[in-house]
Amino acid sequence: MKDNTNLQKETEYIHKGYQSTDHQDSLSVPLYQTSTFAFENAEQGARRFAGEEAGGVYSRLGNPTVRVLEERMAAMEHGEGALAFGSGMAAVSTILVHLTKSGDHILCTRGIYGCTFGFLNILKEKYNISHDLEVLTTEEEIEAAIKPNTVCIYIETPINPTMEIVDIALITKVAKKHGIRVVVDNTFSSPYLQNPLKLGADFVLHSATKYINGHGDVIAGIVVGKQKEEIEAIRFSVQKDFGGIISPFDAWLLIRGLKTLHVRMERHTKNAEEVLAYLKTVPSVENIYYPFDPNNPQYEIAKKQMSAGGGLISFTVKGGMKSAQKLMNELKLIKIAVSLGDAETLIQHPTTMTHSVVPEKERLEMGITDGLLRLSIGLENPIDLIEDLKQAISQL
Repeated sequence: MKDNTNLQKETEYIHKGYQSTDHQDSLSVPLYQTSTFAFENAEQGARRFAGEEAGGVYSRLGNPTVRVLEERMAAMEHGEGALAFGSGMAAVSTILVHLTKSGDHILCTRGIYGCTFGFLNILKEKYNISHDLEVLTTEEEIEAAIKPNTVCIYIETPINPTMEIVDIALITKVAKKHGIRVVVDNTFSSPYLQNPLKLGADFVLHSATKYINGHGDVIAGIVVGKQKEEIEAIRFSVQKDFGGIISPFDAWLLIRGLKTLHVRMERHTKNAEEVLAYLKTVPSVENIYYPFDPNNPQYEIAKKQMSAGGGLISFTVKGGMKSAQKLMNELKLIKIAVSLGDAETLIQHPTTMTHSVVPEKERLEMGITDGLLRLSIGLENPIDLIEDLKQAISQL
């Protein structure tokens, strides 16, 4: 693609970071399925290893297919550099290891993904890196939660699976006063609906398995940063030595997925809005959590930092775990599965699935009750989704 800084975001999703004339005029980004790269001579190999000359060395350190994905993701999130990983948790663990050392403290939002919770406990138990899960809704609450050794504030918004909204601009405002870095897990929104770096965050990450890919056939993660030099430093330190890299084929699949991200997110959102309207009519549904629900007490914050509500709805049913599992078992079209962002609509029970690692006390403090279900709305016709939910709910 010829240099053009005035492209709209939907166009960048399809073209950014790729020049076909550099790849024998291939319209599709080629898949460089190679582990290593040959040098013309020994001196060139030495220069590349010393960082004095650009070019391929070894695919753990960089790959042409992966670089297209990284450049595209950096553009989408308004960052200067990006790193692609073999999983979302590889992205989470890499950025937290980069930002911390023994004795440091990480401040987190009250709710976080179950495996992130598990990784934070590993840091605490093995490496003396502590953390706290706190309600961070006001400036006073954030200030009170910061400790002298706090080096990072790690947030999800919307929070998995309660869909709570965290005010990114408020978090970054307070963090900057204390010289604290801010990391935002943006998986639930995707870059199409929310851009945390524009709101002051230092790093944004994704489980690219979800909306970035969109087809349920890749496990991957992404980190985007404000400073290219720092991203490259992470590439040649933590990522290189931990080895949590993405395969070229998976990167190629993500590039394919990104081309339709904007179209998919609009359909996910439209379908979710119709399902939301139905759920509001169901007497056995006690609570519904959706960012752009006008009845959501955090609706105004959501509108301030998101362009739409997205494709995820969480809700609780009367009767607790028994009713929640009964509802799932009666579904005929909607699939019982973890993950999200696929073309297929998926439902899962956080208490016994994605957040089963979280002890009951902490889980309930996060708002994850036994009757809570998380619904990832797919791309089907919403009439069929609603009919499936109706027949399942009628069995309760």
